[in-house]
Amino acid sequence: MAILKIARMGHPVLATPALVVPDLKSPEIRRLVNDMVETMIDANGAGLAAPQVHVPLRVVVFQAPDGRTDPGLADEEKFDHTAPLTVLINPEIEILDPAPEGGWEGCLSVPGLRGWVERPAHIRYRGLGIEGETIERVARGFHARVVQHECDHLDGRLYTSRMGDLSRLIFESEIRHFQVAS
Repeated sequence: MAILKIARMGHPVLATPALVVPDLKSPEIRRLVNDMVETMIDANGAGLAAPQVHVPLRVVVFQAPDGRTDPGLADEEKFDHTAPLTVLINPEIEILDPAPEGGWEGCLSVPGLRGWVERPAHIRYRGLGIEGETIERVARGFHARVVQHECDHLDGRLYTSRMGDLSRLIFESEIRHFQVAS
């Protein structure tokens, strides 16, 4: 396995829609997935899309660890916001409730910055796992945010293009000033 170079904002690979993976069983796809997982973990990311490592294919890896969930949810809003380490090939997202939920997002391709992004808080996603098995889950909260963020990369979008207020694009070192205001 290898740590891959991560493309940064401005690189054309991040602005180009990714191609469907035609053959999940190829050794190149398995190697790509293994390298993406290693790269994501090394960079302390919650997710990584193949275009971020200069490969224009519809592949994402992600995890939504419990430590990154919102502890302030009311009982009626509680939902499993976590997701195990997941490989999703040729993913699709279905919005189950378009009501937006705002949250701070960062991106390995936009290092050092965070932005306030509103996204649908309740989705269903489906795709294929590395063995060709169907993966279908319902997600809310951070889990839903991570999936949508990574799938945006497959469509040539960065989170900054989803921001409604660019005054909320800040350096990570300054986020402490926004914790109470958000």
